Amino acid sequence: MLEEKNNLKAWLYLLPAIILLSIFTFYPIINAFILVFLENYRYIDGSYTGWTLTGNISVVVNSGLFWRAIQNTIFIVFVSVPVSVIISLFIAVWLNSIKKFQGAYQTIFFLPYVTNAIAIGLAFAVIFSTTGGLFNYFLEAIGLSPRVWVSTGASWGRAMFALLVFITWSGLAFKIMVFLSGLQSIDKQYYDAARVDAASRRRVFLKITVPLLSPMIAFITITSFIGAFKEYTAIVGMFGENLNPGVGRNMLITIVGIVYQSLGETYPGATSEAAAAAIILFFMTLILTLFNMWVSKKRVHY
Repeated sequence: MLEEKNNLKAWLYLLPAIILLSIFTFYPIINAFILVFLENYRYIDGSYTGWTLTGNISVVVNSGLFWRAIQNTIFIVFVSVPVSVIISLFIAVWLNSIKKFQGAYQTIFFLPYVTNAIAIGLAFAVIFSTTGGLFNYFLEAIGLSPRVWVSTGASWGRAMFALLVFITWSGLAFKIMVFLSGLQSIDKQYYDAARVDAASRRRVFLKITVPLLSPMIAFITITSFIGAFKEYTAIVGMFGENLNPGVGRNMLITIVGIVYQSLGETYPGATSEAAAAAIILFFMTLILTLFNMWVSKKRVHY
């Protein structure tokens, strides 16, 4: 009787979260899978001309933007995630080693996490501006000529470099906090034993810190890969809705960019094409997540 009462209380406590998840998460996912198979679906009146198995997916895959979006998305994922994880781990170790002003430093590093991404993107656009940009001033200070990064005439490589700097920097805050909490939970006796054995800092880091932090490293890596696959806001913040420095469109488009652009179209089938792009992204993320989890089982120490 008591167990049934506790179960009822648990479900009552979970009910608000279940309702919100059902409305804003589960229903959209299920609806996207349905829309993929509708031919010439019109969002305004809900009409469609029939069912199709791969028609909408074929339209997306055969579009000129799809493979460019794949290239940009994969490049962002496999560059920004490893770099941000490594940098945040080293910063967390450094923060954990100091005592004075540690709280102030934590607050400074955490600020990007609670700041609007569009606003930060605009700030980075100014930093990488051709005239008066801080980054070009830095290049001139070390004897290099200034470059065009985020305005008309910027190449794909330079625009992507500026974007990756922004994405990496903005992703550090949450990772640092997670790693720092993990470091503070490690039993100090391991470090005391290493100190007695006169182990070097490098050996302590590789043989104690990294193995004991491996569950959090795995968690951060998986969630970072998922987040990087969904990258879109940072590009809009730096380059605007055109997703391109200066004139033109879509040089830096990602798969999420295809989803939003398709949703903005009014021709019959555009919504289904957006759903198709979203489903492709879903399976790409799922496959990479399952692979990361498989690797984590072999590398993570509990």
